Amino acid sequence: MRYFIFVLLLTGSVFSCQAPPEVKAFEAFLEESGTTFDVWIRNARVVDGTGAPAYSADLLIRDGEILYLGWVAANDIEASEVIDASQKTVTPGFIDAHAHGDPLRTPAFENFLRMGVTSICLGQDGSSVQVVDLPNWLSRVDSIRPGVNIIPFIGHGTIRRESGIGYQEDPEEASISMMAALLEKALEAGCFGLSTGLEYTPGTYASEKELNTLAKVLGSRERIMMSHIRNEDNDVVWASLEELLALADYCAVHASHLKVVYGKGAERAEEILDLLFAEARAHRVTADLYPYMASYTGIGIVFPAWAKPPANYEQVKKERRMELLNYLRNKIQQRNGPEATLLGTAPYAGQSLADLEEEQDRPYEEILLDIGPGAASGAYFIMDASLQERLLQHPQVVLSSDGSPTMRHPRGYGSFAKMIETYVLQDSLFSLETAVHKMSGQTADILGLKDRGTLAPGQKADLLIFDPLAIKAQATYAEPHQYAQGFEQVLVNGQIVIRDGQIDSSRYGKCLRYGP
Repeated sequence: MRYFIFVLLLTGSVFSCQAPPEVKAFEAFLEESGTTFDVWIRNARVVDGTGAPAYSADLLIRDGEILYLGWVAANDIEASEVIDASQKTVTPGFIDAHAHGDPLRTPAFENFLRMGVTSICLGQDGSSVQVVDLPNWLSRVDSIRPGVNIIPFIGHGTIRRESGIGYQEDPEEASISMMAALLEKALEAGCFGLSTGLEYTPGTYASEKELNTLAKVLGSRERIMMSHIRNEDNDVVWASLEELLALADYCAVHASHLKVVYGKGAERAEEILDLLFAEARAHRVTADLYPYMASYTGIGIVFPAWAKPPANYEQVKKERRMELLNYLRNKIQQRNGPEATLLGTAPYAGQSLADLEEEQDRPYEEILLDIGPGAASGAYFIMDASLQERLLQHPQVVLSSDGSPTMRHPRGYGSFAKMIETYVLQDSLFSLETAVHKMSGQTADILGLKDRGTLAPGQKADLLIFDPLAIKAQATYAEPHQYAQGFEQVLVNGQIVIRDGQIDSSRYGKCLRYGP
């Protein structure tokens, strides 16, 4: 009898044991969601984009959305695609805070996909599609299905032109109100914010009153102003950043491609960071930068304002030729000499001003004068690594490429791969978790992008599967259009667009709209 009671008690204790929490969680999930899925990623090391430590989990995806992360009972589910991620890392797809390109002309955006970028912000530096055409443009982008998701911004210079203000320095109140109305329309259509290019025309003519008015519109709709500030040179960058910070009284502000031209050292970086982030402000202040020490923009950057639109350049050349030549010579000397300007536009692509000076046997300022301010672009070696790297380490600074499929600069093909290859693995500036956060979740938070940037149930299935040790940024200044290597599997909206390193010609990106 005692033996019988002992067995009965033992049996009862076995059957009363509760299943482990992960089993119960999975069973509850299946009961609610069913057992069939589009993609099942097994045995992953998950770096989820929040900055939290990596953990092990499986992921289940259906209809472009992550439904589940955690322990999975293999016999209980079915999936159309099963990916074994053993010995691999799974992260969110990266979000490029500042990019360029035309999705209607080059919709594949393979350069971005190959470096793990699944969403890009377009309409930067004050230049975008016109407001009047914006709804049609957004629909056309949707219809062609770009390779990556497009995050649209409206350009300040664009609405300046569209309002009829153009190059006016002191527009009337009614004209500024028209700009504000155009901005409202663009935000209603789904733009994530306003971009400015205050170093370029016509943005350079913007007044404090004009910018304050537009910032108030942005603040009322909880959108952001992304700004190419008025001047990035070391001696005046402080004043340019203070101009941006004053706008933080009205809306969130973001310094695009943050840099200090001619600045040197980590101490100078600390001064800039203290200015940007030390004080509490009404709205958030953030920034992005790319991990290369040469900038890239139109050659007009070295020309004086009086030689650029609305000025008649041919007339300027005729009437102020010697003054312009002296200005160009001095400007290039300030920018580390003719060797530090590498042109990226035919017929000069791949040649520095020093190369052209030797080839043509005439001064580089005369070559520049003949090229003119609007006929070429180039890379400019004007930045300091210790300063820029310290800026990037700040928690409020995220990564961008400022690149495009066609630009002759390695940043458009290598930036996000370089972040891992150089700053995580080689220099140990960041843990992988922090680097991924700066390339995904933190950028999504800055933009107000609610459903991308992290790996969690309910998030869109933009994600990457890779071995961090295999990531290589192949692009160089001599050969800038070399794809990054190592991102073995890339998913955009739940569809596999890179499989075992091979890209699918189909495109699954969308034109995103701001919204809850």
